[in-house]
Amino acid sequence: MDTMPRVFGQAVRGIPALIVLASGAAVAAETGPAVTGGKGAESGTLTGFAQQLVITVGEAVATYGLKIVGAVLILLVGRWVAKLLSAVVAKALAKVKLDPTLVPFIENLTYTALLIFVVIAALARVGVETASLIAVLGAAGLAVGLALQGSLANFASGVLILVFKPFRLGDFVEVAGVKGTVQAIQVFNTVLNAPDNVRIVVPNGQVTGGCILNYTINGTRRVELVASVSYDDDLKTARRAIESVLAAEPRILPTPAPVVAVGEMADSSVDFIVRPWVKVEDYWPVYWALTEKLKEGLEAHGLNIPFPQQEITIKTDAAAMLKSV
Repeated sequence: MDTMPRVFGQAVRGIPALIVLASGAAVAAETGPAVTGGKGAESGTLTGFAQQLVITVGEAVATYGLKIVGAVLILLVGRWVAKLLSAVVAKALAKVKLDPTLVPFIENLTYTALLIFVVIAALARVGVETASLIAVLGAAGLAVGLALQGSLANFASGVLILVFKPFRLGDFVEVAGVKGTVQAIQVFNTVLNAPDNVRIVVPNGQVTGGCILNYTINGTRRVELVASVSYDDDLKTARRAIESVLAAEPRILPTPAPVVAVGEMADSSVDFIVRPWVKVEDYWPVYWALTEKLKEGLEAHGLNIPFPQQEITIKTDAAAMLKSV
């Protein structure tokens, strides 16, 4: 930052020297002696050529010198401003707790865009026609955008995920038809680890393009089980047996209270729905434990756990059977 005043001062101090040089060249051209004949003529020709060269250079410096100096100043000041603004953007993103992997990318993207604008402004200052250049850059950007349409869609989806945070690292989610624990949220992909330790890489466009099921974010889950008893069993006894099993499980949360109700009268059984609430990390341990304990509890109360069966009745003619014998 301290180099800016020094460069600006040197440029300003050089402007009077350029003007003096151009003025001196013009005066020398008007007052120079006219030498003719012999060697004097040749010397006069060289002197006239030198004077004309000085005049031409002086006119060029007088015409374009200030423009070149202005373009250089635009480049220097613009580069400094671009760095400053990109740093401000990075600090603002860090304050809103944006993902650390995205902050440097956005900072560099901001700096590059501002620098392109500065270069175009500098070229316009020296008289370069920038309309065609802007058109070429726009066409190139359109071509690149079409070629990278899928990648840009994944990038935009990654930004949305990082900003709105539908899930975080360590959450167990179901996205794009697959389930797993979130291991990394990258700019273009989301990395999951399946329950059987398989690494799954899902493009972010597919993540935001469908339903996102987050099993972790709420902190609690409801275990859903079905306990079946025979039509000959007493339903009140069955209910007491199920409730005693739930009361003996310490990992079941008291609030919300577990639900035990008759859910269906099936073909060969009466089905109770059993729905206790547990912490997310206790879901599968409680699910497996209750499946075993419910069977043991129902049998301990003398209840029968039915299974699908069919009764076949065969009708025969007894007289015909005796005749055949």
